[in-house]
Amino acid sequence: MSTLQTNTGQAVTAQAAARYWQATLARDSRADGTFVLAVRSTHIYCRPSCPARRPLRRNVVFYRTKEEAEKQGYRACLRCRPNEVSGAVVLVQRAARQLAKSTEEGVRLAEIARSLGTTQAALRRAFVQVTGLAPRQLAEALRVKRFKAMLRAGRSITDALYETGYGSSSRVYERSNAQLGMTPATYRKGGKGMKIGYTIAKSPLGRVLIGATERGVSAVYLGETESALLAELREEYPRAEIAPAADSFQRWVREIVQRIDGKQPRLELPLDLQATAFQRRVWQELQRIPRGRTRTYSQVARSLGQPKAVRAVARACATNPVSIVVPCHRVIREDGALAGYRWGLSRKERLLAQERAAVE
Repeated sequence: MSTLQTNTGQAVTAQAAARYWQATLARDSRADGTFVLAVRSTHIYCRPSCPARRPLRRNVVFYRTKEEAEKQGYRACLRCRPNEVSGAVVLVQRAARQLAKSTEEGVRLAEIARSLGTTQAALRRAFVQVTGLAPRQLAEALRVKRFKAMLRAGRSITDALYETGYGSSSRVYERSNAQLGMTPATYRKGGKGMKIGYTIAKSPLGRVLIGATERGVSAVYLGETESALLAELREEYPRAEIAPAADSFQRWVREIVQRIDGKQPRLELPLDLQATAFQRRVWQELQRIPRGRTRTYSQVARSLGQPKAVRAVARACATNPVSIVVPCHRVIREDGALAGYRWGLSRKERLLAQERAAVE
């Protein structure tokens, strides 16, 4: 088997180098920690998921560890900080355990950072690197997860409200609607009375589950296995009637798979979604973003006439149940980096790349 030589003299097979380069082009965060790429022209080494512009292939050398790269004189990228990744994972895991136990409205990041022997800035950076979320966003997601679990277990809304630390009923409605997609009272019913048909198809991004009622599309999930996708749908609607779909909505399935492949939309897909008024406004605004283009969270907030609602916009994007149809992958951070995609940043990157290529 042919090999490529690293500067250390250690052999890297051509097959491995090809895999590393594909992971680099896809900015695949799953490859972080398995290798680093060093750029000869800048003498910088990066993580595979680094959001910086991709270098020319001929300028790239792959190393299995950051130590190998540093021995050859390469410096860590200041944008993706590959020298902090392994430590960041452990740090986030320890901080997440504390956040999961919290029943307070605010996140006392300074106290958590101090207990872990680090700084607030380092902890925030670790959260973004590892999860794509700020500590406050993860804390809120964990609290809503506990709230959901209590409602599913049959606890009253009042008990669930106070045991998860929400100070008032207005607070739980304000915070949880964005992630429940409906009022807590409706969510507690677990979709009772709903009839959801589903189909799982192959797509360029793995498996795609499309769920729909007779009125329109209700779910578009991306993943690796059919069992995991179906489990997610059943978890969200434990009391709904869920069954394989009839052939009647196969044209909706074909349309969604073609959109995943970067093709121009051909059908106007009807939607059947339960959501707050604000969520609906955000999702409608996302559908106005042209294919091959992106908007920042703050640009979306300004277009809604609520420039301070950036976090609320981000939550609406993160809880979008019909990815692809409502193209939340077209929303990015102010610095141009990708973050906060429910189905993985590598899929977000591929979707954007396919759409740009199709338009060009």
